[in-house]
Amino acid sequence: MSRRLSLLAAACLVLSGSIEAQVRRDEQFYYPGAFNWTFLRNFPEAARLFNAFDYGHSVLYEILYAKPTAPTALLEQEEFDYLTRDLLIRPPRFAIVEEAVAPTYAKLAWRAKQMFDRAHILHRQIYDVYADDRLSDSAKFALVERLTDWYLLDRAYAFVAVPKDMALMDEQYYSKTFRVRYPNFNGLIWAYHWLQVGLYEPLITGRVPAERKAGVKAALARFWSMLGEPPSRFPTVMPMTSAIAPTFARRHPRAAVIFDNLHMMHDIISDILVSERVPRGRKRAVIDSALAEFRNPDRNVIELEHWYMMADHMGGVDLMGGSAANLIQLIKAPAHPGDRPRPDQP
Repeated sequence: MSRRLSLLAAACLVLSGSIEAQVRRDEQFYYPGAFNWTFLRNFPEAARLFNAFDYGHSVLYEILYAKPTAPTALLEQEEFDYLTRDLLIRPPRFAIVEEAVAPTYAKLAWRAKQMFDRAHILHRQIYDVYADDRLSDSAKFALVERLTDWYLLDRAYAFVAVPKDMALMDEQYYSKTFRVRYPNFNGLIWAYHWLQVGLYEPLITGRVPAERKAGVKAALARFWSMLGEPPSRFPTVMPMTSAIAPTFARRHPRAAVIFDNLHMMHDIISDILVSERVPRGRKRAVIDSALAEFRNPDRNVIELEHWYMMADHMGGVDLMGGSAANLIQLIKAPAHPGDRPRPDQP
């Protein structure tokens, strides 16, 4: 374990307790079931990446808020290189406690943290359901819908299951500030989001365990290929679940919409934290206002059928990293940067 992660583990024990002792938070754990942790058991090379993703989001927000005058190189080079050359290649075995990595940000935007945590749990539990070979296809479908119902019951923290207008992300007075100033890190975040939704496709469409294994390996290969020669291979438009994972989006539209709303909010918070047009003393209020929009099912929404076509309106799925459908037929590449294809391999 690197010195950085050793210090992080120690900080987790101290900070998580001290912060929780000061202010009560409405924590929530996994919906119970024998399916939990199946994805980690069957696909550890993919599941552990999410621990590194969580660190990447947390350190991003902490630096943007706690160190507003830091040179762009701190994120664009130092942290970016650490993530892409170290942490993603050797991801943490256990989940990252955000308060340990981002104590200042966690105090500022605790509601955002809770909303993100709950949506990430939904993400992970759906992977578990579709990775569980003991469940029939109909049982998997029903369980994912039950998980989505359970998630949506918590209206104080749930992203709504109706598509939100992209203007909330792209047409505000603070919009696009982050992606312009930090193209490497923005592209990396979008590559994360591509994989998070892209993995659903092979898990659903694989007919037998071997096909699901091969499909997950192909999705990982596509993700690793995005990290080559940054930022040239990164998505240049936010990946939309309806385009990246079309089978999943048609099968579970509510969950797919929730994840797109979640990913939009990630970008919005980055923009708010970076933008000089949002005074430091107003950051929390502007973040809370944006969060309220994503809990409101009646404002700034679009029709579901329009959402299914949104990728075409945004320039096409190729700008988003490409579809995860049928990747096993399109990619024969290593699932980890340490694996190198032989010269005779396609």
